[in-house]
Amino acid sequence: MSIENHINESILSDKIREDQKENRIDHMTYLPGMEDIGSEIMERVLAETAAYDYDNYTAEDVRRALSHERKDLRDFGALLSPAALPFLEEIARCAKREKERYFGNSITMFTPLYIANYCENYCIYCGFNCHNKIRRAQLAPEEIEKEMAAVAATGLKEILILTGESRSRSTVEYIGEACRIARNYFRVVGLEIYPLNSDEYAYLHKCGADYVTVFQETYNPDKYETLHLAGHKRIFPYRVNAQERALMGGMRGVGFGALLGLDDFRRDAFATGLHAWLIQKKYPQGEIAFSCPRLRPIINNDRINPMDVHEAQLLQVVCAYRLFMPFASITISTRECARVRDNLVKIAATKISAGVSTGVGEHVEELKDRGDEQFEISDGRSVEEVYGDLQGLGLQPVMAEYVYV
Repeated sequence: MSIENHINESILSDKIREDQKENRIDHMTYLPGMEDIGSEIMERVLAETAAYDYDNYTAEDVRRALSHERKDLRDFGALLSPAALPFLEEIARCAKREKERYFGNSITMFTPLYIANYCENYCIYCGFNCHNKIRRAQLAPEEIEKEMAAVAATGLKEILILTGESRSRSTVEYIGEACRIARNYFRVVGLEIYPLNSDEYAYLHKCGADYVTVFQETYNPDKYETLHLAGHKRIFPYRVNAQERALMGGMRGVGFGALLGLDDFRRDAFATGLHAWLIQKKYPQGEIAFSCPRLRPIINNDRINPMDVHEAQLLQVVCAYRLFMPFASITISTRECARVRDNLVKIAATKISAGVSTGVGEHVEELKDRGDEQFEISDGRSVEEVYGDLQGLGLQPVMAEYVYV
């Protein structure tokens, strides 16, 4: 983009923000049609996160946490604190033992499939946001089938279906049809879509979806309000309670994640772990998963300024999740380079994507370059390359965790 065009885009973005400022809806109030399940979980997450002062933890607190067979919430807070950084090597060894204890040397492989990139939200850090001037596209059912057939031909047995957050373009029925198609090719079908009501999750589960991932982005309500300027995503509590509604709708599993770097990453990681832990206590049948994405550059916006989350801090977060909830699956995104991803799956992560594109229609030649990408990836390895590299690390790539009988 030329300097002149970039300046024009920046001026336009500033004008949009100002125009919308006076008409912004209350980010803590449900909109008509949004199901309010009356859950107590959000209030506890916000209260305990507000009380979490990571600077109050000491080296002795970290040692105490590492000595415990099962980590409690205070231990989790200690493992996320700055006081834990000098113990990072020991923490990593403990996390590796826990991973191998429950998962052996297996690493699950999957790929995300973007079937649309239309969006009705104005989230200033996201490449899909409704005011970003990108190529928009949506795959028709027959095109979705071509994409899924191409992915299945690589040997993968798990797919993650993604859309931009647009109910009007990517309707629940449209997503349901994608799930039904996916069932013809894959053993495990995941969704990363806009939040739904519990009956809609039940419908998609009936169509073939197994699990739902929802990124809260940040658990700081005030910061959340400044980042999500318009659209249904602006409603903070509706998003927080999405995983619970998904389990109420019969989904087998739910995934959690904060976008590390949007706000204070230690508080966001603490809130993410606490949220998942409370959901697991309330719904013990639900399978829990974490994602640990760091903020990445997007098209038309170089003003994103992530707070410092370096590789050491990322490793700290991943290991803290592993030690706090040892049964949980942990995914490492292609936002990270191959070296970082390989190191993390050796230590604490259990799931890795391969053959990834964040654009729409990238697995079949005739569909390529239909829609722009959501963010830049750092690991462009193919399925075959990731599979071979995992074996080279002494790990066992697994194409699907489930065998249906």
